Order: sequence, then C-alpha cells, then structure tokens
Amino acid sequence: MASDVNITVEDRTGRRCASSGSKWEPIMGYSRAVRAGNVIAVTGSVGVNADGSYAKSVGAQAARSLAIIRAAIESLGGKLEHVIRTRMYVADVSKWEEVARVHGDVFKDIRPATTIVEVARLIDGDALIEIEADAVVP
Repeated sequence: MASDVNITVEDRTGRRCASSGSKWEPIMGYSRAVRAGNVIAVTGSVGVNADGSYAKSVGAQAARSLAIIRAAIESLGGKLEHVIRTRMYVADVSKWEEVARVHGDVFKDIRPATTIVEVARLIDGDALIEIEADAVVP
C-alpha cells in the first residue's frame, strides 16, 4: 500500500467504506471506495499528492491515482489483481500513451477491462487525470 496514502475504514449502512480524507468526500457525500459483499467500487481518484499538490505530467498523476486506488482496495481486503475494470478520464487524450504506459505497468498481468476518454475539465484545475476502478474479491 502507498505509505503516504492515509485510508480510514468504517461501516456505513451494512457496507465497508474507505475514506482517503479528500476535501471533496464530505462535501459531495461519497467514499473513496465501498465494499458490498465481494464487490469493491473505487470512486474516481485524481492524482493529488499527500501535500495537495499535483505533478506536472499526466503519467505521474496517473501513477499517484493508481496508488490511491490500490490503497483503497487493500484497505477493504482486496488486491490489485481483483480489479476487473478501470475508467480513465483525461483532460488531454492526445497524451494517452503516457497514461497507457503507467496503467500497463500496473495492470500488465491483470488486464482489466478499461476505458479512456477525454473530458472538458476535472474537479481541480491542476488535475490532468481521474481514474476509477471496480474489483471483485473471490
């Protein structure tokens, strides 16, 4: 698990909910990840660093986003190899190869279904990518 990703877990309405302490979680009323039975759904995660800053490159932000996702999944008893789907939202799809290299390094042996789409803007102006994931724990 990424050592600088602080995840807390609590039970809510019969589900296990993970929080990363994001400023948006309480405002929007969501959890970083939710486990219901053997399914873990991870909210779209931007690649924000622990200090609130963003790396300049989309690749570095993708790596950070995936570290946050990994920490959330592991906090709920899952592993990256349980991921069956990722969705990537990027501010500039022309940089897809940089994103693909990072995603490919993490998921080269897992090979989940995935989507990458360009969006007009993400929640924070410095964010270049947001990634979400779904996992099924056997």
